[in-house]
Amino acid sequence: MAQTSTAETNSELIGSHHGQVSAGDIAVGVIVGRTSEFFDFFVYAIASVIVFPKLVFPMHDPLVGTLYSFCIFALAFVARPFGSVLFMAIDRAYGRGAKLTIALFLLGTSTVAIAFLPAYGDIGAVAVWLLALARIGQGLALGGTWDGLPSLLALNAPQNRRGFYAMIPQLGAPIGLIVASSLFAFFVANLSADDFFSWGWRYPFFVAFAINVVALFARLRIVVTPEFSKLYEGGDLQPTRIRDTIRAEGHNVVIGAFAPLASFALFHMVTVFPLSWVFLFTNEGPARFLMIEAVSALFGIAAIVASGPLADRVGRRALLGGSAIAIATFSGFAPQLLDGGAVGEALFMVLGFILLGLSFGQSSGVVASRFSRQYRYTGSAITSDLAWMFGAGFAPLAALLLAGNFGLIAAGAYLLSGAACTLLALWIDGRRPAADRQPD
Repeated sequence: MAQTSTAETNSELIGSHHGQVSAGDIAVGVIVGRTSEFFDFFVYAIASVIVFPKLVFPMHDPLVGTLYSFCIFALAFVARPFGSVLFMAIDRAYGRGAKLTIALFLLGTSTVAIAFLPAYGDIGAVAVWLLALARIGQGLALGGTWDGLPSLLALNAPQNRRGFYAMIPQLGAPIGLIVASSLFAFFVANLSADDFFSWGWRYPFFVAFAINVVALFARLRIVVTPEFSKLYEGGDLQPTRIRDTIRAEGHNVVIGAFAPLASFALFHMVTVFPLSWVFLFTNEGPARFLMIEAVSALFGIAAIVASGPLADRVGRRALLGGSAIAIATFSGFAPQLLDGGAVGEALFMVLGFILLGLSFGQSSGVVASRFSRQYRYTGSAITSDLAWMFGAGFAPLAALLLAGNFGLIAAGAYLLSGAACTLLALWIDGRRPAADRQPD
């Protein structure tokens, strides 16, 4: 086992007063960790729509400025696999605690750096490069925040409750969105435009740093538990070299990256893209739609929770395939709903989040179940990085570019393509000999 870092030692002393950490404690650590990541993610995503086009790209019209902002938004997803390579090496050399501490410090530093970003009017094009650099820093850090806790939950899950345990990490996404949307809605609604663009938009980025500190200790408390250490030493949560993992599990990595594509594409189609569409092409202010997103995310939480028993009853792959068909159907009338005024927008968001919850709730479980014990930890991390990059990283940019030039129906076609990729990946996987597939 790699040498124990100072951070791990301190965390172990903190946790020693509570004895052995229970499965409930692991679940809390997973949810806190994922919530912090997604809060960072959504704070940047919301700012990329309502702040950065005006602050960093004022020389362009709002649509072009938002497209440029989404280009920088995608940089984190491109950088994330490189972060995994870097931090896996740190993990092997110095331990899981050192890896998480460095990764979350980099994530927090990059996030706070954005809060201090000068406007284009103050420093010119340097503002663009500073924003891009901070976004790359966030992406590298996100690659290092993979802690193996979802795998720990999955490995400890009873045979008949795998779906329930698989959905727990996914709860962090809607919770992070609710907090980020509510925070931005408060500042947008209660500050003048001058105050908001001067200092109000910066406050959520400072909050993100504080949440990262809490998440760090919540996760470090888990990674030094006897359960985690035993699985680490036994190879279940042992980091392996990227090239070895791809050589041994390349087919599973590819299938795992494309199997959840429908849910990952829908993820941004009901979070980032609709905010950009409403902000650019309607007369509505962002505060009201941000609250619609926050309320709709509550339906997403309920759907994620429901995905657990559903997956345990029908199987995770069956649920993912059924959800992809439902998402494909939704793509046919979703554009009309989003363009249907206040009622249509609300229906679009609620239905979208319900479908997202059912599919996204089991996306990580389908990925993790494919890998052999030796490569589970690293294989799950690589697959997650690629799935986010292909399925979500460029989704807001592609959807807005298509919708801005060809209308909302083109954004629906983009979502349909994601559903088609999921069904194709599941079909290819289903044709493999049963002996080559991990149990559902």
